[in-house]
Amino acid sequence: MPVPLAPYPTPPAPYTPPANGAQSQLVCSGCRNLLVYPVGATSVCCAVCNAVTPVPPPGTEMAQLVCGGCHTLLMYIRGATSVQCSCCHTVNLALEANQVAHVNCGNCRMLLMYQYGARSVKCAVCNFVTSVGASASTTEQKFST
Repeated sequence: MPVPLAPYPTPPAPYTPPANGAQSQLVCSGCRNLLVYPVGATSVCCAVCNAVTPVPPPGTEMAQLVCGGCHTLLMYIRGATSVQCSCCHTVNLALEANQVAHVNCGNCRMLLMYQYGARSVKCAVCNFVTSVGASASTTEQKFST
């Protein structure tokens, strides 16, 4: 007796962009450029380096941070505790917005982020250490590297 063949799977429906023209963005996995794509796409091909970057599943919240090593914009899934830069391989601490505070560097005035509870923060640009915390007067010192 012949065995019946299973029906061919139905081909996926062709992609149709949303009617309202909604767009989203992500960072290219190849060259780190910011890519803008229509909501609903499953992957994005970069026009600069031709790398194909998969789009996170719908509902996945993304966050951004600037790499402390090379200052490249990094995107990651919200909730991650650390993010490794694909350019310089620096492992960056990923903190939620309610876990960080901001202060201007006492030397170059660069806006710095630091974890609540820290007593000082070192500027990645000029290596100056700025004291932070409960004290109203901040004592700053030059940090030699």
